[in-house]
Amino acid sequence: MDKPRASSSGDRHDYFSYGPYWWPDPTKPDGLPYVRRDGEMNPDSRKGTDNRAFVRTCDAIETLSLAYFFTQHAPYAEQAARLARIWFLDSATRMNPNLDHAQAIPGINDGRGIGLIETRTLVAVTDGLALLDSSPAWTAPDRAAFGLWLRDYRHWLLTSAKGIDEQDELNNHGTWYDVQAAGLALALGNEPEARKILTTGLKLRLADQVEPGGSQPRELVRTKSLEYSFFNLEALFACASLGDRAGVDWWSYATPDGRSLHAALSYLAPYIDPARPWPKKDLVNPARTRLLALLACYLTHRDEPQLRALLEQYATADPDGRWRLLWPSP
Repeated sequence: MDKPRASSSGDRHDYFSYGPYWWPDPTKPDGLPYVRRDGEMNPDSRKGTDNRAFVRTCDAIETLSLAYFFTQHAPYAEQAARLARIWFLDSATRMNPNLDHAQAIPGINDGRGIGLIETRTLVAVTDGLALLDSSPAWTAPDRAAFGLWLRDYRHWLLTSAKGIDEQDELNNHGTWYDVQAAGLALALGNEPEARKILTTGLKLRLADQVEPGGSQPRELVRTKSLEYSFFNLEALFACASLGDRAGVDWWSYATPDGRSLHAALSYLAPYIDPARPWPKKDLVNPARTRLLALLACYLTHRDEPQLRALLEQYATADPDGRWRLLWPSP
């Protein structure tokens, strides 16, 4: 509510952000319409909008909820509940349950379907708040009101033109859409719907996006190909973890020609070595320690000596990683 910019609706309760890779056209006096420079973050796109505030809020709720779960320290639960009420429940400050104005492009549109990528961390909030069930800080009325917000948002996700557009995306955007759609179905107690999404996703996301050798062609074409290969694999792993709860086994799934999570992870895993050159000249070199969480997660489901050796060799590079709590090395 305190963001200095607002969407075309004029309602500050509406989530609003700009497309990150869009810049003023230097050939136009007013810079409009903006032009795309893939992988080049326009710093102005992150100023005065909801994107960073939403990410920080979701991360804080998850962190505080985990801290309460492991310590039972009441103030952690109280602050997590307070943040959740402010963002999702209180009438004066709550976000409207839609993303009609996410990733707008000046001079072109007021929001796009691919803006849904910015609420991928909502699943972390639902999981985090579930850890507060033993705390009086997150009350039964809170849980009921949050459930109503989730239902309204899920309805928008499944029926709006922008939600449908994002569902049809074939790269990481489509994968993260499935994470949201399946995660929301589980949070709302609709396990059959989650199972349907994740069963379809085995072919639509995993088999379609991963080559037999493990590469992800739709991410490799990007100017930040290693970053996006990590990003989509994290989404595939998130689907697999949701599958654990919905009764859909992504971990052992493989097509006859070898497309699988194991292939995708094995393709990227050697690049955990910071000295190993990536075959493309990317705009950025992402933190390769991100692979540690994926290795640890995979090894809790299936043993693989080569992957275990990589985890053991490079684990010290991230001594405080949260993955050590979520996916302790077996």
